[in-house]
Amino acid sequence: MINLKSLELWFITGSQHLYGEETLKQVAAHSMEIAAALNANFRIPVTVIYKPVVTTPEEIYNVCREATASPACIGVITWMHTFSPAKMWIQGLKVLSKPLCHLHTQYNQDIPWQDIDMDFMNLNQSAHGDREFGFMVSRMRMNRKVIVGHWQDEAVIGELGAWARVAAGWHDWQGARYVRFGDNMRYVAVTEGDKVEAESKFGFSCNTHGIGDLVRVVNEITDDEADKLVQEYADAYTISGNLLLDNALREAARIELGMKYFLEAGNYKGFSDTFEDLHGLQQLPGIAVQRLMQAGYGFAGEGDWKTAALVRAMKVMGHGLPGGNSFMEDYTYHLAPGNNMVLGAHMLEICASIAAGKPSCEKHPLGIGGKADPVRLIFDVALGDALNASLVDMGNRFRLVVNEVTAVIPPKPLPKLPVARVLWKPLPDMSIACTAWILAGGAHHTCYSQNVSAMQLQDFADIAGIEMLLIDEHTDLRHFKNEIRWNEASYR
Repeated sequence: MINLKSLELWFITGSQHLYGEETLKQVAAHSMEIAAALNANFRIPVTVIYKPVVTTPEEIYNVCREATASPACIGVITWMHTFSPAKMWIQGLKVLSKPLCHLHTQYNQDIPWQDIDMDFMNLNQSAHGDREFGFMVSRMRMNRKVIVGHWQDEAVIGELGAWARVAAGWHDWQGARYVRFGDNMRYVAVTEGDKVEAESKFGFSCNTHGIGDLVRVVNEITDDEADKLVQEYADAYTISGNLLLDNALREAARIELGMKYFLEAGNYKGFSDTFEDLHGLQQLPGIAVQRLMQAGYGFAGEGDWKTAALVRAMKVMGHGLPGGNSFMEDYTYHLAPGNNMVLGAHMLEICASIAAGKPSCEKHPLGIGGKADPVRLIFDVALGDALNASLVDMGNRFRLVVNEVTAVIPPKPLPKLPVARVLWKPLPDMSIACTAWILAGGAHHTCYSQNVSAMQLQDFADIAGIEMLLIDEHTDLRHFKNEIRWNEASYR
């Protein structure tokens, strides 16, 4: 359900007629070469489209208006090959609503020391042409990504590819629909939020359906359909004991199919449910949610629609990369002196895209929700660098809180813990990370990511025009508190 190559970044080069037609022909040839090379590079997952060189206010306005209107265009890359007087860009930038990346590069990598003349200088003026353009974007107070370096440099290509994924995640939110089955968990604060403001700010909508609407679809699933999915389970996972003979597995398959059909019929990209509203379902959706997340849907528990939307956006950003993205919760701590760690899990719903090895499909009591024992996938999460991201509503604005972490091997087995789980050490350490997270108002629900970087989430926040607070190896609590104070004043 995610196809990044169908999305487009438009490569727009600025120049002017001052230098003559011969120079403009060279500008166009160079621009076409750069766009083609970027499009062919596997590190850029979307399609890069060359657009004719713009030299007048009318041409700039038209291409920016077309980019805004194009359903396939997720953003534009601008580059000033020569000097492009920036007053020409005002009206175009005013109508541009797509994310903007300013690529500050030049066609040649090296100065041709023995041959350089004024013709060469007039053609290759990015050094000050891009500064003229940059002034106007700053003057207009527009957020954008700036990438500096030669267009063939691997670091530049990697940064551009990472930003393309961010633009894709933002594009995916525009017009996206999320469904919440029932309300949020009673009395919980952080899962609440202003859905009207979210739709205005982020472009996606979230609306509620009673659980009975879902149950009606689940009840229409035939035994043959459920049995076919049960066989898929048997092929993909290690099935525990006699579970294949247990009707609970068929019922779990029926719930998955019902959810899948409901989401497809409503064109939803994500969903949430709550164990406090399960009327008509025999068990809390476990394996159903885990598999739908792995297929690309966003999800969060207890009615947390904001985290469900964030999980979906980060799945789009990380699509095709090693690792995965999942709904997550800080569940309990290991507070041994000198070896503090967090055990992350949820009642059932952790996505197998982050698993290490083949999951086990098992049925166990849940101890909450008052329903039959649910089926779920159990696994340990892959080791290594990761992060947790939380989107919260602060009343006057939305805030994205990010903590970089390192997943580690549990010091002992967890034979009686019947859920998927991950043990991590937060950066810079437990004391500072938890203090900063709490001061920032970060939620207990997050998206745990193995393949989306903090820089990408900063770029995402910039596109959205929201605040981001990063907790990483460099975090100092005095500076972090000041950053919160400064941001409070800035966003007032």
